[in-house]
Amino acid sequence: MELTDIVARSWGWTGIQPLEVVSENDFGNLIVRDVQDQYWRVCPEDLYCKIVATDRTALDALRKDQEFQQDWNMDPLVEEARTNVGSLERGRKYCLKIPGLLGGAYAGHNLASISLIELIQSSGDIAFQLKDLPEGSQVQFRIGE
Repeated sequence: MELTDIVARSWGWTGIQPLEVVSENDFGNLIVRDVQDQYWRVCPEDLYCKIVATDRTALDALRKDQEFQQDWNMDPLVEEARTNVGSLERGRKYCLKIPGLLGGAYAGHNLASISLIELIQSSGDIAFQLKDLPEGSQVQFRIGE
């Protein structure tokens, strides 16, 4: 199955209709071009999928933005993950064991690696379960039911 199909199945509830993945980082963040030539960011550690650029010109400008580059590259966290988890094997990405949105730390004890497919699927599922809850709600997840 193509990665775009995984994105569509896992994050389609956000409105994304993926056409191609144009970029990915070591934490499984994706930049995805949709059928309307808009660009979305899938951010598994923060459980969101949203439009970040309305066309290629806007994406090129975003990529030149230093703050975006720092957030996208995640250099300090990638280095910490490499130290604590090891180098990534093919098809795997670093991840937060507990997503940041749920209070997970961006630190060594909360870092792991996972297949990119599993990361996109699980983060989309968790985000879907949380989407209508008010901030501060208590949650209980049921996995595999």
